[in-house]
Amino acid sequence: MNLLRRLFDFYLDASVHVALAVFSLLCITAILFDLELDDHLSYFVFFGTIVCYNFIKYGVEAEKYILVGNRYHKFIQIFSFICFILVCYHGYFLNIDTWLILFLLLGLTGFYALPVLPKAKNLRSLGGLKIIIVALVWSGVSVVLPFTEMGKTLVWDNWVEVVQRIVMVLVLLIPFEIRDLAYDKPELKTIPQRIGVKKTKIFGGFLVLFFFFSTFMKDVISDLELVSKGILFLVLGAVMFGTQRNQTKYFASFWVEAIPIFWWILIYSIWFYL
Repeated sequence: MNLLRRLFDFYLDASVHVALAVFSLLCITAILFDLELDDHLSYFVFFGTIVCYNFIKYGVEAEKYILVGNRYHKFIQIFSFICFILVCYHGYFLNIDTWLILFLLLGLTGFYALPVLPKAKNLRSLGGLKIIIVALVWSGVSVVLPFTEMGKTLVWDNWVEVVQRIVMVLVLLIPFEIRDLAYDKPELKTIPQRIGVKKTKIFGGFLVLFFFFSTFMKDVISDLELVSKGILFLVLGAVMFGTQRNQTKYFASFWVEAIPIFWWILIYSIWFYL
């Protein structure tokens, strides 16, 4: 049992869970818009997410990341290095246009983690701005990249999906913002710090409503999309209602981050039987 718990914690701490969530959103885009997902792009996104998230969590201070004393973090470092090699391999096969978008997204990721402003350590320390950056990167990776890799131009329905993904990720980040109230410094001025937990949850509720009803802004809406987003609407609403300041250990880090994975399984199941 202790071994399983350690493996599970490593799965979360090494960012495999969040990478699977981003990969799930990529697969959902392929299903909703009938795209043939490139294998190299899929692996690049999965392993690239692990590398980026582990760098943000553990490698912001380069000296501490290179000279790791903790054995557990050393394992994560080695795992991240292996993932980086795989990222380089699969990235070699991506086209130039995809890399242009990637450089933009990597730039946002770098600004998120590294010092860029004189009065802030990084954009991560600018409160509400950090969750917007995360949402932009997730939506860019999961919606824009597959179209770019296939050489297709994004049309109206695709851009609506981009906005919906941004809103969805913002909703998923709210439980983390509320959880971290106990640890965040007051100068961060996160959304819960600014308006309180109750108003933050109400704000999240409006985002959930916008996420679902913006679906009707699309020119073409399939039954698959409507049903799956309807169920997801209920799940996100339940998360907003159930989020508390004092959370269980895995509420946000596992259950909330598992929602994109659940959506992928749901949408694939519906798609399979239609």
